Amino acid sequence: MKRRSQLAVLIAALLPASVLASTIEGVVLNNQGKAVNNATVEVEGSDLKVTTDENGKFVLTELNNGLKELHIVASGYAHLHRDITIIGDENQPVTFNLTRSPIEVIDIEATPIHMSAMESASPVSVLSGEQLRRQQAATLGDSLEKLPGVNTNFHGKVASTPIIRGLSGPRVLITQNGLDVSDVSRVGPDHSVASEASTAQQIEVLRGPATLFYGSGAIGGVVNVVDNRVPTDSTTRGEWNLEHNSADNQKVASFNATTGTDSVAFYADAFWREADDYEVPVAADIDSDGEEHSGDYKVENSNEESDGFTVGASYLMDNGFIGLAVEQFNRQYGIPGHTHGEEEDHSDEEESVFADLEQTKVQLLGEYNLDNKWLNKVNLRVGHTDYEHAEIEGGAVGTTFKNETNEFRIDLLHNQFNEWNGGISFHYKQSDVEAQGEEAFTPPSETESFAVALMEERHFGDFLVQLGGRIERVTIEAGDVLLANIDAHAHDEAEEADEHDHDHEESAETTRVFDVEHEFTPISLSAGVVWDFTPNYNLGLSVSRSERAPSASELLSFGPHIGTGTYEVGALFDLDEDGHLGLSSQAIDLETANNIDLTLRKTQGDVGFILNAFYNQVDNYYYQIDTGLFAESGHDHGDEEEGADEHDHSSELPVYLFKTDDVILHGFEAQIAWQLTDEFKVDLFSDYVRARLKDGGDLPRTPPLRFGSELSYQTDKLSAHIHVTRYQKQDRTAPQETATDGYTLVDASISYDLSVLNQDMSVYLRGSNLTDTEARVHSSFVKDIAPRPGRSFALGIRGYF
Repeated sequence: MKRRSQLAVLIAALLPASVLASTIEGVVLNNQGKAVNNATVEVEGSDLKVTTDENGKFVLTELNNGLKELHIVASGYAHLHRDITIIGDENQPVTFNLTRSPIEVIDIEATPIHMSAMESASPVSVLSGEQLRRQQAATLGDSLEKLPGVNTNFHGKVASTPIIRGLSGPRVLITQNGLDVSDVSRVGPDHSVASEASTAQQIEVLRGPATLFYGSGAIGGVVNVVDNRVPTDSTTRGEWNLEHNSADNQKVASFNATTGTDSVAFYADAFWREADDYEVPVAADIDSDGEEHSGDYKVENSNEESDGFTVGASYLMDNGFIGLAVEQFNRQYGIPGHTHGEEEDHSDEEESVFADLEQTKVQLLGEYNLDNKWLNKVNLRVGHTDYEHAEIEGGAVGTTFKNETNEFRIDLLHNQFNEWNGGISFHYKQSDVEAQGEEAFTPPSETESFAVALMEERHFGDFLVQLGGRIERVTIEAGDVLLANIDAHAHDEAEEADEHDHDHEESAETTRVFDVEHEFTPISLSAGVVWDFTPNYNLGLSVSRSERAPSASELLSFGPHIGTGTYEVGALFDLDEDGHLGLSSQAIDLETANNIDLTLRKTQGDVGFILNAFYNQVDNYYYQIDTGLFAESGHDHGDEEEGADEHDHSSELPVYLFKTDDVILHGFEAQIAWQLTDEFKVDLFSDYVRARLKDGGDLPRTPPLRFGSELSYQTDKLSAHIHVTRYQKQDRTAPQETATDGYTLVDASISYDLSVLNQDMSVYLRGSNLTDTEARVHSSFVKDIAPRPGRSFALGIRGYF
C-alpha cells in the first residue's frame, strides 16, 4: 500500500524539489537488491503498463503533467503503490523495492476499481496459476471449496455451486468475464454451472455483498470466471493438459491458445471430459433398495460427459481493443437419487434420469482510453446466452429448462478529480426463463433489470476510502402462473381419508391460471476504508446496505422438484387456516442485508495473514420451511401392481413453502502463511459461519466449522503439496434436517517441470482423500446417498508454449 512518508524520502533522494520527468526510467529490486524481472509497472486509471526486463528495468513514456499513481506488481511480492507528480519533460531514474509476500496478491478483474486480497476494504480471493490447476474439478463449487469462506453444495460430483458465508443459490452471482453465466444453476442444486475451470485464467470470489458492482442478485457474493476469450494482446502463448483420475475413470483433455498480429489477436480453447460413476467408501446402507453395502461402492447415476470450445478475436488499437467471442458448451450428466421406477435392477439405464445441457454464449468486450477532459476510459461488456437443458427419463425428455439472456454493461471511468478515482456504470439485463414438463416447478417468466452505479476511491495519507451506490429497477413478469388444488396432506390424515379419494381426484384437477407482474427498486450503498496503521500491516472496514429482489423461482414455484426431493411452493402462495394452499396476503418485498466486515492483514515479510470477521443481518430473508404436508410427485412409480400397499407414500414429496423472516449470519475467515525458507511454506486456514433466525432457530444446510493446513515445497523444477482439512460435526440443524458427522480429508500433489523438444511441460500426480474417509457434505441435498469420492489418484501432463 502507498506510504506518503516513504514517497517523500524517494523524491528527496532522487529528484530536485518536486519535479519529475514525463518519461520515467526505473528499476524494480527486491529487499536483497536483486533485480525483479517480469514485474508490471502501471499507471492507475489508464492502460499505460510496462514489464521489467531480466535486469528489472522499465521505461514509462508519454506521461502527461500532474499526479500519477503507479502500481507495481510481481508474483511472490506484495504490491507497491507510489504517487509521482509529473512536471516538465526531464528524464530521471527511480528505484522501487518490493518485499516478499507469502500470500499471493492478484488483482481482481471483476470490478472497475482496483481490488485485491491485501488492498481493498471488501474481502476478496483469487484462484489462479498452479493453484487453480491443482484444485480445478469438474464443477465450479468443488473447484473453489478450499478458499476461505467458500464451500460447495456438492451434488454427487456432477453439479455444485459455491456457498459463500452460508449463502448460495439466487444470492451468489456466477459470472464469466463480468457477465452473468446465465444458466439455471441458481434454481436447483442438481443443475450444473455452465462454466469450465480447465480453460480459465483465474477465478475471483468477492465475499459478502457485491451488489454495488453486479446488482441485487449478488447480495451474498460473486464468483467471476476469467479467461482470455476476447484477447487483449497478440502475444503467442498457450497451454494444454491431459489427465486421468482413478475414482471415476475420469479422462480430461483441454487447451487454450492466443496469437495474432500487431493489430489483430486470435484466441481458441477446447475441453473434453468423460467420467463413470464414482466410488465412495461406506460401511452403511445408503441405497434406495435397502441393501447393505460394505467397502467401496459406486454412486449410481453419477457419470458425466462434457465438451466445449471457444473462438474469439480482437482488433487491437493504440488506445484499447474491441473483440468478440463465441462459446459452445455441452454437458450430459446423471442426477444421483433422481430415478423413477421400482425395477429390481437399479442400474437399469432406462430408469435413471440424466441432464443434457447445451449452451451458446456470445460476448463482446472492449476497452478504450480517451483523450478527454473528463473521461479517462470506457469499458464495454455485451453478452447473449442461449441455454437449454433437458432431463431425460427412460429415453424420453421429461422436463426442459431454458434461459435466454441479453446483457449490456458500460463503465465510464473519469480522470482523477481532486485525487478521486472511479466512475459510473450502466447495467441492463433481461432473462427469459422457461421450464416445461412433469417437473416444471416454476412457470415461464421474464426478469428485466436496469441499474446505475457510482464507485469512487481516494487515498488520504495512510487511509484508502472506497465509496459506492447503486439504484436498480427490477421487473418480474409471468403469464401462466398456476395454482393447482393439490391434495396436500399429512400422512396420518391421508390414511383416515381413504373414502374421499374420489373427491380428491376431482379437486386436484381444478387449476387457477393468472398473470403476475412485480416491480422492485433495490438500492445498495457501500463504504469502506483501509488504514495502513503501521508498516506491513493494515486494517480494513467495510459497511454496506444491500437490497435484493426475490427471484422468480422464490415467488412463483408450484410443483415437484425432484433434485431437492421436495414439492416447492413459492412465496406468492400460503396456507390458509384449513391447511389449503392459496394466494398469500403478505406483501412481496425486498430482501435487505446490512453487512459489516472487519479485516486485519499483515501484507509483507516471511509471515503474512488475513483475518476477517463479518456480521450480516438480512431482513425479509426468503427461505423454505417444511409444512409437514405431502403431495404427489406426479410420477407413476409402478404402485398399481397387484398387492401394492394402498398407503404407500413413495410417490409423495414433502411440501416446502417459501416464506420470509429476519436472519443473522456471522462468522470469520482466517488465512496465515509462513515462508519457512525459500523452498518450504506453511499455510493455515479456518472459517466458520453461524446462520440463524433472528427469533431463534437455525437455517438449513449451513457448512460447519473447518480448519486446515498445507505444507508446500517449491523449487525451480519441483513442486509438492500436502493439504489436510478438518470438517467439524454440524448439529445446528433446521427442523427435519439431520446432523452430519465430522471428518478429515488428506490430499497431496507433486509435479515436476521438464523441457522436451523445447516444449515446457509439467508431469504431476495428485492424490485425494488419501485416508479413504467416508465424508458427507452437510450443505448437500444428497448427502445421504452421495458422499464424497473415496481415495483417488490423478495422473496428468501439462504443456506450455
